[in-house]
Amino acid sequence: MKRIFNSEQSGRSMVEMLGVLAIIGVLSVGGISGYSKAMAKFKLTKAQDQLTMLLMNIRTAYATSPSYAGLNAEAAVDYNLAPSDMVSAKTLHNAFGGAVTLSTTNNDLNFSIKFEGLGKETCASLASTDWGTDGLVSITLTDNTARTVADLPISLPTAFSGCSAATASNTITWTYY
Repeated sequence: MKRIFNSEQSGRSMVEMLGVLAIIGVLSVGGISGYSKAMAKFKLTKAQDQLTMLLMNIRTAYATSPSYAGLNAEAAVDYNLAPSDMVSAKTLHNAFGGAVTLSTTNNDLNFSIKFEGLGKETCASLASTDWGTDGLVSITLTDNTARTVADLPISLPTAFSGCSAATASNTITWTYY
């Protein structure tokens, strides 16, 4: 007689399935962690590029002018001095979503670029980057108090002490002539 039903069952056991799910979970946590670190590095590099492009465009635009009179965020947008990824309406924002302010000092002979809304590690990294001394007058770090650092480049311990706010409320202001 022919067998109609096969009594042997095949497939995976519950223990095997739980093992596979555990492995997938561990790999997912590792992937998310790596992705978060990669995104933080990407944003830091983007913020550095934004600052460099903004600085070079301002210096080029005002190269033949005796002063930086009239320089502000709205003028930078109107004159296409800011990278397009920084522009939102007539305001500027850095890669971390904080406001970017442009202003003049010393009777319009100097200008400042201020990045707001930076976390502690980001602030310290941007502040301790060697921006060179070509026209850089000072860097001001602000968490709860403002500290102007004239000894450039800024060391990492000095940057961490000036960027001590744990939340994204640190500010860096670069002043150039």
